[in-house]
Amino acid sequence: MGALFNSADLTSDTQDTSCADPVNVMIVDDSLTVRTVFSRMIGRENDMRIVATASTAESGLAELASVRPDVMLLDLEMPGMGGLEALPKILEAAPDTQVLVISSLTADGAEATVSALSLGAADTMLKPRPGGFDDEYKSALLDKIRALKGVSELGPSDMVRASGTRKRAGKPPKVVAIGASTGGIHALNLFLRQIPANFDLPILITQHLPSSFIPVFAQQMKLAAGRDAILSDEGIEIERGKIYIAPGHGHLVARKSTGCRVLGLAYHPVKSGCMPSVDPMFETLAEAYDGHVAAVLLSGMGRDGTDGAQSIASAGGTIFAQSAETCAVWGMPRAVTELGLASAVLPPADLADKLLSGAGADAWR
Repeated sequence: MGALFNSADLTSDTQDTSCADPVNVMIVDDSLTVRTVFSRMIGRENDMRIVATASTAESGLAELASVRPDVMLLDLEMPGMGGLEALPKILEAAPDTQVLVISSLTADGAEATVSALSLGAADTMLKPRPGGFDDEYKSALLDKIRALKGVSELGPSDMVRASGTRKRAGKPPKVVAIGASTGGIHALNLFLRQIPANFDLPILITQHLPSSFIPVFAQQMKLAAGRDAILSDEGIEIERGKIYIAPGHGHLVARKSTGCRVLGLAYHPVKSGCMPSVDPMFETLAEAYDGHVAAVLLSGMGRDGTDGAQSIASAGGTIFAQSAETCAVWGMPRAVTELGLASAVLPPADLADKLLSGAGADAWR
């Protein structure tokens, strides 16, 4: 069993615990090397501390009887129970702990990771090959950990802004567009499972994920929604009753073309730095559908989607945002909520109900 603050993992590095409210981190990985490297990366930050490490999922679960980490780094491929099997038990034992899945680059690793994200893991980091634990990787890891800690850091003023004036619903939608990032796959599953089969509007999705995960993600969206899920490409016509997924290597965009709307791909840099980004999808849909767009922003860090949501709102469309208490990271939905763009701020399934109730007769078959 992993011990609290395992000195073997930290060697001679010391922690500065002067931060009044550090991020409490737990590492569950069967590799001593990985535990050691992660412990060193995290242990040098004065706003973070390792509260437990474990080499198996079983011992990690046992540690949760005495510690409550803010963030758990969880390997999925371990002897015994394994991280994927343990995940529901972890989330039940420590519902306030955000789980960051450490995933392999293999096809099996992608499938397991997307399954874990759909079950409620908040985010994923690819486990680098030997020599890949560099400064860029360290920075990305620490950013994710800090963002996940921020889920419960909403003060009274934040909640006042979150419950402020709502924008009225706009034009009846002819298309639904969803943007999501950290924690978004679980939210997407909850949202799509609430959409009945006879709701016929096309649904476009941009989810921040590594490219290698996108085909598995598309298959999962197909199962969740009970309708075809198509990886977007240049020139594909947008048809009713189908889902279109942004690929990992390009932005999903839309345009009018001789009486119909078609998909395209774009590769330009965007303000958020994301690839794919929600903003180009929202912005081009606002124009292609003359504002007849229902846009949904689900859990995710940062502000991707905010500029595009402003374009949709200006064209007469409707914005929906996931509520803070149900997000892994209330970043993307928070931005549009605080700008007063959202007409509803609700849990994912309730957002689906809100969309359905206002969609109009033309949305059904």
